[in-house]
This record gives sequence, C-alpha cells and structure tokens, in this order.
Amino acid sequence: MSPRTRFLLIAPLVASFAWAQAPQGKLTYPETRRVDQVDDYHGTKIADPYRWLEDDNSDETAAWVKAENKVTFGYLAGIPQRAAIQNRLTKLWDYERFGMPSKQGDAYYVYSRNTGLQNQAVVWMTDALDGTPSVLIDPNTLSPDGTVALSGMAFSDDGALLAYGVSVAGSDWVKYKVRDPKTGKDLADEIQWIKFAGVTWTKDGKGFFYGRFAAPQEGEQLKGVNKFQKLYYHKVGDPQESDVLVYERPDQPDWGFGAGLTEDGRFLVLSISEGTERKNRLFYRDLTKTGIDYKPTDADSKIREFEDKTGNQIARKMLGEKLTAEERKALAEQAEKALAERSAMVAANGGMAHGFVELLNEFDAQYNVLDNDGGVFYVFTDYQAPRGRVIAIDTEKPARENWKEIIPQAAETLQGVSILNNNQLVASYLKDAVTQVRIFDLTGKHLRDVKFPGLGTAGGFGGRRHHAETFYSFTSYNVPPTIYRYDMKTGESTVFRKPKVDFNGDDYEVKQVFYKSKDGTKVPMFITHKKGLKLDGNNPTLLYGYGGFDISLTPNFSISAVVWMEMGGVYAVANLRGGGEYGKEWHDAGRLKNKQNVFDDFIAAGEWLIANKYTSAKRLAIQGGSNGGLLVGACMTQRPDLFGACIPEVGVMDMLRFQKFTIGWAWASDYGSSDKPADFSTLIKYSPLHNIKPGTKYPPTLITTADHDDRVVPAHSFKFAATLQAAQAGDAPTLIRIQTKAGHGAGKPTTKIIEEVADKWAFLVKNLGMEPALN
Repeated sequence: MSPRTRFLLIAPLVASFAWAQAPQGKLTYPETRRVDQVDDYHGTKIADPYRWLEDDNSDETAAWVKAENKVTFGYLAGIPQRAAIQNRLTKLWDYERFGMPSKQGDAYYVYSRNTGLQNQAVVWMTDALDGTPSVLIDPNTLSPDGTVALSGMAFSDDGALLAYGVSVAGSDWVKYKVRDPKTGKDLADEIQWIKFAGVTWTKDGKGFFYGRFAAPQEGEQLKGVNKFQKLYYHKVGDPQESDVLVYERPDQPDWGFGAGLTEDGRFLVLSISEGTERKNRLFYRDLTKTGIDYKPTDADSKIREFEDKTGNQIARKMLGEKLTAEERKALAEQAEKALAERSAMVAANGGMAHGFVELLNEFDAQYNVLDNDGGVFYVFTDYQAPRGRVIAIDTEKPARENWKEIIPQAAETLQGVSILNNNQLVASYLKDAVTQVRIFDLTGKHLRDVKFPGLGTAGGFGGRRHHAETFYSFTSYNVPPTIYRYDMKTGESTVFRKPKVDFNGDDYEVKQVFYKSKDGTKVPMFITHKKGLKLDGNNPTLLYGYGGFDISLTPNFSISAVVWMEMGGVYAVANLRGGGEYGKEWHDAGRLKNKQNVFDDFIAAGEWLIANKYTSAKRLAIQGGSNGGLLVGACMTQRPDLFGACIPEVGVMDMLRFQKFTIGWAWASDYGSSDKPADFSTLIKYSPLHNIKPGTKYPPTLITTADHDDRVVPAHSFKFAATLQAAQAGDAPTLIRIQTKAGHGAGKPTTKIIEEVADKWAFLVKNLGMEPALN
C-alpha cells in the first residue's frame, strides 16, 4: 500500500498540547481548535466544530493525535498495577494455540499454530495428522513488528497452488500472492486493491475469481468511499492488468460481488449484496457452456449500453453531496424505473445478461448455495423462514412454487450448513446463543446430533462432499478452544489439539440469565465469575455488548476476560436485539427505527446486574467495539449516571456522516442514512457525538481507535473525544488511546493486543476502585 502523504494545512497547535495534572486531579487536555462548520440536514442546522479532524493526512491532525496520546499514555503509565496486569496477561497468553485443520487436495492437511506469543499465527502443512509438519506461511517474517497479517487463503482444487492475502497495519485492503506449497516459493503473481472479498479457484487450478475496487487516489487509501466493485478472473502467470473482467454493474455502485464455484466446477455462482443486510441476489453462469472469457451477445451489448448510459448516469447523480430530499427522491424513482426497464430486457433475453442467469433478483432474502447435483442447487435461505431453512431449486424449473424444502425452519436459529461425506447435511443452530449441530441426509431425514462436552460455541465442520472427516472447535467462557476431529461415518469426536493454559476452568462459574428490557422483551445474558462470589453489590463488573448486523455473541474463551475475573471482576455478555441470536426478527427489532431497543436492552442489562446485587453503578463498566462502540457511546450519553467507567472501542460515533467514508455507506441497511429525512430524525436522537451535553458529569472514559482503521475511520473517535473533553463537568478522565500501525482489529499483533488490554484493565482498576491480587 502506498504511504499516506501529509499536507500542511494550518499551523500546528500551540503549547497547550502539553499535559499536566490539575490541582484537583482533573486532567488538562490538548486545546482542540474549533471551526464554524454548520450543516443543514433537511432544515435542521447541526454544528460540526471538529470537522478538521476528519483529515487523517494533515500535520495538524497528526499533532493532535500525538498530544492526546501523550496525555493518555502518561495517565496509564502512572497506574501502579499496570505492569503487573501486563505481566499476567503475557504469562497467560503464552500457550500453544491451533486452528482447525483442512484437507487440501487428497494429499495433506493445513492448519495454523501459534506457539504462544508469536505476533501472528504460522500456517503449517503435513501429509498426515500425526505426521511431521512443515511451515507453509510464516507471516511473522513479513514485517519486523508483526503488523503484516495473513488475510485469507484459498487452495486450488488439487492443492497444488495457494492464493494468500496479506494486509498491512490492520487495513482492510488486501494484496494476494500465489505460492507453490511443495517448494514454499511465491510465483510472480500479485493482485492488489482487494477488499471485503476472497478468491475462488477454477476447477482446473489455472486461475481464480476475485472482487476488487479501483485503486484509490493518493491520500484517500484509508478514508475514500468504496463503491463500484468489479469481479475479475486472474490466470496464474499473467499480470493483473491482463485479468478478465467477468462482471460489473456500472448502474449499481453499491453492489458487492461474492463469487463461488460448485464443487463439480460447473457453475460460477454470483452472490450480490447491497450493504450489510443479509439479503442477496443470486446469479449463476454455466462455465461448461460459456467459459470464462465470455463473448457478449447482441442482447448483452444492448443491456450493457443501457447500464452504462442510463443507469450509470442516474447512479452518479445520486452520489452527489448536495442533493435535496426532493432531488434524491426523484432520482430514486428514476433508478427504480431504469432497473425495471433493464429487467424487461433481461427477461426478453431468457433471463440472462452477460452470461449469467439472474436466478433470484428480488433482493428479498438471504440465499447461499451449498452445492449442486446437476442443475439442482441446494440453498440455505431465510425466505419465508426468518430462522433459516434448506431448499432445493431446480434451475430448469426455478419458479418458487417448484422449490423443494429439505430442512424446514426449526424453533432454533439455523446459522450455517455444509455438505460432507455421503451427502450428509451438517446444520449448525443456535438455541439461546448456544450451539447445537444436527446432521441430515439430502432428503431432510434427521440422522443424529453432534454431542458437545457442555454449553458453548462450536464452529467449523468444513470440507468437501467426499470427505469422511471434518474438524470443529469447541469453547466456552471457562473452556479454552479445543479442536476435535469428527468422523462422519461413526459420529465420533476425538481431540486433535487441546491447549494447555495456566487456568483452571473449574474455578469459574458460567450461567445464563434472562432479563426484561424496557418494553418487556426477554433478553439473554451470560455471566461468568469466580465460584463463591458474594452478591453484595460491590463486585467490579464489565458488561460487554454488540447488538447489530445480525451478528451473534456466543460463549467464547478470552485470556483478557480470564485476567479480568482473576482480579475479582464479573464478566457479563448481553445478547442484545439487532444481533442474530434469534434470527431475522431479532435483527430487525434492533435496526433502523428500532435501534433504540438495542440501547434499552444494554441499559436494562446494567440495571439487572445492579438490582441483583452483582455490582453497583460506580463499579459497573461497559465495553464494546465498532457497532459495539456506538452502543457504549449511546448508552453513556443517555445514562451517564448508570456506569462507573466506559470503554468505547473503534466506535461509530458520528451517525450523521458515517456514510461519507470507506464502506460506511453499506451500514445504512442497519442504521439508515442522514441523507433521508426520516432516518435523520432517528439518528440524531442517539448519535453519540451529537448527544454529548456540556456541563454533564460523564463517567471515566477510555476511547480507543487506530490510525489505520479504514473500516470505522478514526475521525469518529477523534471528534467524540474532543467533544467529550470539552463537555466534561466532572473530574473523571476522558481519554483517547490511538494505536499506530493498527486498524479495526483484524491481524493485530499479539504484542499490541496485550499492551492495549493491559491499558484498558489498568484504567478500570483505577476508576472502579479495585485492589486486585495479581499472580
């Protein structure tokens, strides 16, 4: 990735950047410059005095970051227990960890392994599970500080070639290379500007499909809007500029493309998403008929001309910054009319365009092709089944009335399905956020359940249809992740790798409770702590949540949480609405106009913990990242009296401008957009940045972000921190910790993770009045 350039816009901030301890113990923060920026949202004027902090390339922003970090790290370094916390984290983290093996071709297995404190896990390969492994990829050799991470792998069908992606400093941008597993040598191939996409090999192993964006302009790599993704085919050995453009939609800037190949190599399946909502369109191309380098027909050319001229013209206008609500509405109507006109052209061409059959093009549900038998697709969907089911679609008779149900919707939420040995469907469910796995045959007959050692989370069960074995991991809050081999013929699970951690899970209690939210909805919550805890209302408690994007929080082992509990803390995780724990209806109940339900659920969780004597307001801390950072920001501004400390991490804090950066526009499916009057009315009520009230005593707050976060750009946290510091009426610290050479979280080196957790736990120890006995 090209280095970011910095432009000198305004003279650097003055000596007020120095930090000092005020006489009453209140910190002195950098004096952040204010500007007279006011925006008009549908007739409502909204000030944005720290807009300049959105420029991550300016010297002034860099100086502000440096000054804020000086205050924050100076404060954290002065906490006496911090060194002991980091030492304990380091000691516990130093254990051997394994990833799940996967069989590549018929010759060997591949799995990841971290000896303990390696910054990045190493990928190993072996001819047999009990054989001597050799290193396939060691990401730790790619950078001296561990900030280059592995970000995806895909083997050719025979295992002869590996395409692997790397990202730098936590960025979402990924560069793919090709390696020969037998020699360990990289070929000359290098594919750039991939984001939010993997690669899919053709059956012959000569090349792969991938989605990419146009190269960003210099200085825009970490904040520029990502639209107009395209699908390409890369032939091994060719330069990227020779890659074949397989599919694009110049009339649909928001469409993202995920390519998959049926196991027989016949069908290229194109899953088209729009935003983050789990709905998609489903197109396919029969490669035995069209090939990869498809030659457009006359009908295709007319459709493409219409997309380029009419559709793209409308799309470009809709991207305009200064459109009125009336103009936006008129353009949306034009776009809908143009899409209908295009659909008529496609229908006249037998339902095909650009070599793809547009099988499901209504964007009405989630559709995931599991595999095929000839022209019959087995599909996981939530169409007319909000908790999920499996159907069969005959591509010769694709009308919905001809669909055949294989696995009907159950009371539990179906999370995913794979097809393994002898055509067995392995279906993974959630029951109250706990994993259950059931196995069916292709007629839908239930064969057996997979037995687990307790209540927890199981994941994996990958492989191909002829594989008689698969692997899965099992974990819980007091159970480190153990890798199991599962025999698909006998149903027997055997341990492949079990970690040895300096931790006795039997000393801890895990329970699940159900509490009522503000509107009476029953919400589950996991609570973990040392056995023998006294319910005297005095226990330091950390409440964690997310509540969005159909993502489920399930029991998971964490060294960070273990150290927190060793220090006497209670660890609570609430399964808020907006997540995927109970399917589509649960998700819908916490998004768009219903987003306040998520905050009500989290607040109610805190109130329940206090009412049931686990803790008190002054000893209750809340934590969440990304959408969970929004959660913490919204709750602390709505109920500053309820919490003793707050840790919003890489949060979406400016709900009026999130769509202006990188992939933020895609979150409108969960949040809505301030470009629409009705959505603005909802967003302004809970946007953390815009609900900070001057003169309020806010709880001690440690905001975290990173300079290379190109998912939720750091400007969200920058502006939130500056506003909160200016508004804070009490003596409680209001700090921002800005990690350098790091991103949204993925691929972060072990050393940086441990340092960050030590800082957060030290902050809580000081501000919750804890006196931990550390080992």
